[in-house]
Amino acid sequence: MAEPAAAGVSSLPREVREQLAELELELSEGDITQKGYEKKRAKLLAPYVPQTQGVDPALQKESRTQMPVPSATPASASSSSSSSKFHRGRSGGARDERYRSDIHTEAVQAALAKHKEQKMALPMPTKRRSTFVQSPADACTPPDTSSASEDEGSLRRQAALSAALHQSLQNAESWINRSIQGSSTSSSASSTLSHGEGKGTSGSLADVFANTRIENFSVPPDVTATTSSSSARPAVIDLPPSGIVKGMHKGSNRSSLMDTADGVPVSSRVSTKIQQLLNTLKRPKRPPLKEFFVDDFEEIVEVPQPDPNQPKPEGRQMTPVKGEPLGVVCNWPPALEAALQRWGTTQAKCPCLTALDVTGKPVYTLTYGKLWSRSLKLAYTLLNKLGTKNEPVLKPGDRVALVYPNNDPVMFMVAFYGCLLAEVIPVPIEDAGGQQIGFLLGSCGIALALTTEVCLKGLPKTQNGEIVQFKGWPRLKWVVTDSKYLSKSPKDWQPNISAAGTEPAYIEYKTSKEGSVMGVTVSRIAMLSHCQALSQACNYSEGETIVNVLDFKKDAGLWHGILTNVMNKLHTISVPYSVMKTCPLSWVQRVHAHKAKVALVKCRDLHWAMMAHRDQRDVSLSSLRMLIVTDGANPWSVSSCDAFLSLFQSHGLKPEAICPCATSPEAMTIAIRRPGVPGAPLPGRAILSMNGLSFGVIRVNTEDKNSALTVQDVGHVMPGGMMCIVKPDGPPQLCKTDEIGEICVSSRAGGMMYYGLTGVTKNTFEVIPVNSAGSPVGDVPFVRSGLLGFVGPGSLVFVVGKMDGLLTVSGRRHNADDIVATGLAVESIKTVYRGRIAVFSVSVFYDERIVVVAEQRPDASEEDSFQWMSRVLQAIDSIHQVGVYCLALVPANTLPKTPLGGIHISQTKQHFLEGSLHPCNILMCPHTCVTNLPKPRQKQPGVGPASVMVGNLVAGKRIAQASGRDLGQIEDNDLVKKHQFLTEVLQWRAQATPDHPLFLLLNAKGTTVCTATCLQLHKKAERIASVLCDKGHLNAGDNVVLLYPPGIELITAFYGCLYAGCIPVTVRPPHAQSLTATLPTVRMIVEVSKAACILTTQTLMRLLKSREAAAAVDVKTWPTIIDTDDLPRKRLSQIYKPPTPEMLAYLDFSVSTTGMLTGVKMSHAAVSGLCRAIKLQCELYSSRQIAICLDPYCGLGFVLWCLCSVYSGHQSILIPPMELESNLFLWLSTVSQYKIRDTFCSYSVMELCTKGLGNQVEMLKARGINLSCVRTCVVVAEERPRVSLTHSFSKLFKDIGLSSRAVSTTFGSRVNVAICLQGTSGPDPTTVYVDLKSLRHDRVRLVERGAPQSLLLSESGKILPGVKVVIVNPETKGPLGDSHLGEIWVNSPHTASGYYTIYDNETLQADHFNTRLSFGDAAQTLWARTGYLGFVRRTELTAASGERHDALYVVGALDETLELRGLRYHPIDIETSVSRTHRSIAECAVFTWTNLLVVVVELCGCEQEALDLVPLVTNVVLEEHYLIVGVVVVVDPGVIPINSRGEKQRMHLRDSFLADQLDPIYVAYNM
Repeated sequence: MAEPAAAGVSSLPREVREQLAELELELSEGDITQKGYEKKRAKLLAPYVPQTQGVDPALQKESRTQMPVPSATPASASSSSSSSKFHRGRSGGARDERYRSDIHTEAVQAALAKHKEQKMALPMPTKRRSTFVQSPADACTPPDTSSASEDEGSLRRQAALSAALHQSLQNAESWINRSIQGSSTSSSASSTLSHGEGKGTSGSLADVFANTRIENFSVPPDVTATTSSSSARPAVIDLPPSGIVKGMHKGSNRSSLMDTADGVPVSSRVSTKIQQLLNTLKRPKRPPLKEFFVDDFEEIVEVPQPDPNQPKPEGRQMTPVKGEPLGVVCNWPPALEAALQRWGTTQAKCPCLTALDVTGKPVYTLTYGKLWSRSLKLAYTLLNKLGTKNEPVLKPGDRVALVYPNNDPVMFMVAFYGCLLAEVIPVPIEDAGGQQIGFLLGSCGIALALTTEVCLKGLPKTQNGEIVQFKGWPRLKWVVTDSKYLSKSPKDWQPNISAAGTEPAYIEYKTSKEGSVMGVTVSRIAMLSHCQALSQACNYSEGETIVNVLDFKKDAGLWHGILTNVMNKLHTISVPYSVMKTCPLSWVQRVHAHKAKVALVKCRDLHWAMMAHRDQRDVSLSSLRMLIVTDGANPWSVSSCDAFLSLFQSHGLKPEAICPCATSPEAMTIAIRRPGVPGAPLPGRAILSMNGLSFGVIRVNTEDKNSALTVQDVGHVMPGGMMCIVKPDGPPQLCKTDEIGEICVSSRAGGMMYYGLTGVTKNTFEVIPVNSAGSPVGDVPFVRSGLLGFVGPGSLVFVVGKMDGLLTVSGRRHNADDIVATGLAVESIKTVYRGRIAVFSVSVFYDERIVVVAEQRPDASEEDSFQWMSRVLQAIDSIHQVGVYCLALVPANTLPKTPLGGIHISQTKQHFLEGSLHPCNILMCPHTCVTNLPKPRQKQPGVGPASVMVGNLVAGKRIAQASGRDLGQIEDNDLVKKHQFLTEVLQWRAQATPDHPLFLLLNAKGTTVCTATCLQLHKKAERIASVLCDKGHLNAGDNVVLLYPPGIELITAFYGCLYAGCIPVTVRPPHAQSLTATLPTVRMIVEVSKAACILTTQTLMRLLKSREAAAAVDVKTWPTIIDTDDLPRKRLSQIYKPPTPEMLAYLDFSVSTTGMLTGVKMSHAAVSGLCRAIKLQCELYSSRQIAICLDPYCGLGFVLWCLCSVYSGHQSILIPPMELESNLFLWLSTVSQYKIRDTFCSYSVMELCTKGLGNQVEMLKARGINLSCVRTCVVVAEERPRVSLTHSFSKLFKDIGLSSRAVSTTFGSRVNVAICLQGTSGPDPTTVYVDLKSLRHDRVRLVERGAPQSLLLSESGKILPGVKVVIVNPETKGPLGDSHLGEIWVNSPHTASGYYTIYDNETLQADHFNTRLSFGDAAQTLWARTGYLGFVRRTELTAASGERHDALYVVGALDETLELRGLRYHPIDIETSVSRTHRSIAECAVFTWTNLLVVVVELCGCEQEALDLVPLVTNVVLEEHYLIVGVVVVVDPGVIPINSRGEKQRMHLRDSFLADQLDPIYVAYNM
């Protein structure tokens, strides 16, 4: 919607135009707000703008006329020029030209203007203050004296992105702001966003957010509408402190569920930001690309194909374009060395090369005579004086490295020609050190390096004075070439100068896109022909003076300043880079002082001169006939040329003298604009559509001002050359005339090969173009130049970019330089340090993704940076129609640099991928970029369980079920059989074997602190029972909480309760150091279990009543507390005997990983059944000893610690796990000392030993620890076996005798604490590899080891005797086949009899404990649901019963799974991937919040690595799990809560995150 008057700005009266310019300047200098500016501007233009019908005048005011205006930097206002198609630079007042706001900048500003008044609606990342206090740039690197940027690339681009982004914001404006609509918290969200820094406190923000609280959220709203909300779990995510007990009915829940533990409303900072993020994500993804989905089984993800309406080339096939013939001049020498000889002997006094000192004053002039004589001396020395006569060090044809500093052209020139005369091949390289350069030296077989004395002194030395061997470098001999070290050649010695042939002359290095360094070999004939072609094209004549600002070691600097110079007896003034930094105008002054005819520069030199030009009014450039702009191949060079001309035309610069040229290391000079005739019309410009360019097609830009690229020509093909354009990828097919392709050149003047790399050479240096049918066109080989472009009208060559900067995203091609230019046009001056921006692509999830990295100014504020980042995203989206995957800001001066100060792109990319870039700000946008995810899975409705079963039978699949040995068949001849209750067994043992020791308790030193024989245990239990009856006045059936540290007191108290008829409840005692965290759980269990009394020790009793405890809970309401330290010696009148085995024996309370507190009821029958099953499986009897290193409070740990020994009569050696913290050797040395055959531990204990003793195996050996006695080492767990941990444990300790078959795991759950346990007989545990993708679809597909996306699972021990399991579909409750993943249901005599709840919630009870299959043979059996997903596989092994063994594999807890995109994910799989991505990730946990995946990582490195993790985490989850991470939270080590069993408590973590209690180092919200 352009304004009608837009076209006619130039037709406005002059004073109005001046007022507009004045106004624009005020805005740019910040003297007026955007609103004020627009108001005044509208007022000025009102008389000239006809009001269009139906258009809201406000809108009309909003859309700004597209006129070039003075830049946004403080300066004198300058007159605006008309925006003609070939926009010429304006005459400028003196201002900082680096950030000149040309058309493109203007366009970008127009695009972004609309957002100026609105606060950003993207959630700003939360950052800990301390993390990134940026040191001033000088602290990181030596101070940089230049006021200008030293980056070669950025400046030229920044000058202009030619085009007016006029209505780009019609689409881009909605880009971010759409997020505001419908946001429940938008008002406050935007107001709090500006705070930026994360505060360490959680309370201070509560008030800010009070108004954003969303009341009574019973389930978090699903705002992304991808899949149904993952509310499979009850809507309870509380932790014990704010406890929800399984089975508590809905009404008792808190009014607002999202109040977390300590009552902080959750809609605090974090959830507001998440809400914002979700709103941002609601907008449809652009562009609308089709999503793919192939059968559930194999999701194939493809790169989206571009739409069919894309522009296609329509021209005819191009024909190769020939340059003018190379004229034969009679006195051209037969070889370049011959020219040197001629001038050196006949014109010895003529100046050849002038070097400048650091201040820019001429310091030394090398004459042709001197060059000849010194080169001769060097050649003679190289050939004759380095080795012995019989064994010379150098032979003709050997390669020699030239290591010369950039400010010493004289020494370099002598060395270069010295090598040519000695017929050895010079390889000029940058100052020593780069590893990639080492690769080049190695591949060229270089053993000798020439350098100057000064340079040699500067190289790092070892202790004994030798030069350090650089990483990756071959061993080098260093030779100093200063004159005093050279031998004068004898009179009769003459170098061998033959006519130039195809033998190599020199090798020029180039760095490829991937960062590897290759050597382009140039033959002597090519070197000569190239000099001839340049002499002809540039019309050089003898004795002319040229000023060279470029690197003289390679590219145009070498070709013109060192080689063509000698050919034509020119005089080169070499201006080193270091001088340019201190005095940017030095080259202009040299041209003026020496009346130079030619100057060789890059765009950055034009910029620097423009910036400094006010220092020097009286320079004249009228002598210049050619100003060769050697990076004219960069499309952004046009604006620098225009601006320079407009400024220096008044100093005598002729418009026709500006000669852009295009070069590449392989093809050398490709094209150069010849010096024009004064007064002739200047060549035209091409104004191309960027959209067309992205499809590789040339289209004049008409449709949309905001995305045009203005390109200037680089002249005609070189004399004697031929050029064609071929497709950039695939076979070298000739392009059509309106198609962009890679420029290829055929001439005698070009590289011959990459030295030592024949494969790559063929594809680059020996290209025969083919036509559309694929047949070769002619037989002349062409060289690929690495430049993209086309041949325009009049055979003019246009370059639009480099192959190296090509980013191919979803089939469209973008140019890195173009994107940099857009970034620079977005008010970069406040944020970006010296315009240093790097753009590259990384391959993530089947497509290239764009990454933008910029250096941030030391003084930039958080908000400025974030604002800039979000605007850059908008601008790139709007101008280039491509999404940015990641935008990172790093501290100033920290990006890797090329030798001349530009950004080293390939190293930057490498740092990014390996996580060593250390950004200080980062924004990832995977939600907008990644459009090729497979379709979310739709569950097939209406397939009943019966049809599933029939389907399985038809397919020949077995129903997935398995069972342990049959209890009926195993006759237990022990006397125990006749005792139904454990109390009876203990009494019987106390009579039969009174002195048989049952328990031994060890301390950290490994000494026995306490033992209990059968009789002692019985006696002590009696005394406790009598105290309960007397002091506690308890009745049979009352619940008693036992609060003891791990030990024998706990066991005696347990049997004391049974003797008194009370029901014991074992509870982990609170931790004295962290009462506030641990006491509420104790309090809760006491309340929920309705305990009538607490049995404990004196120490703990004092703790419970202490002042510290009172701060955490109400200590006045504890039930009776009895300490059992000093018991009266009183005999119990009678021991209670339960009337039936179904009576309760004890309650088992435990907090699940999801933070659910559940108590289960264990009957006497279940206890006896359980002990009997374990006794049979492990073959336990009274002469055996087992060692237990477990927590004895719940589950199988409690059973092994307190019950089994009494039942089976074996001796248990008890090792409290906490003792290991002070003595890591305790467990293993005990096992070794007592020659234990069976030992039980937890994952935490195993991990402690693996990590702590991993490097001390020798020490273990020295201590005499030997584990060869161990037959079974069992990890007690209620989770998927941690295969990697058990494997590393076995591997580590195999050296001290641990058998690889010993380690196994158990499996139990709340409903049945012991379902599987390896035991002594039966086959070893088996492992399988399953396909992760199938697992997400609840299917099991076995794959080979090493298959991609495979997961290693281990069997969880053998199923216990009397236990049956079946795999069931948790939704339909129908049995599944063995190729399916389903819930494990169990039937066994020792299943718990139900939940113990405050309200007897029967439905939950029935559902979990007494449930039936909806269909099938086993439908009559009552099953208990374990809540775990798993599968059964029949193996080839034979079970004890003689049948084939069925293995049970546990995959994970059902209520931990994440339902995303219709698929089922197990957090541990995502966490495993994340933990692998970076060495500094200590631990990781994931959870979902309203369909957003949140990844929390613990950072064990330094805090500056925090932001490196964000892209790595996002990449790996996308690549391996096809999921987009919504939020990445980086926290300190130890923040992720882990329970006593070593399991992560993800829900606990989720609540702390939402309540803003994590004090994160960084929170990144992915867009």
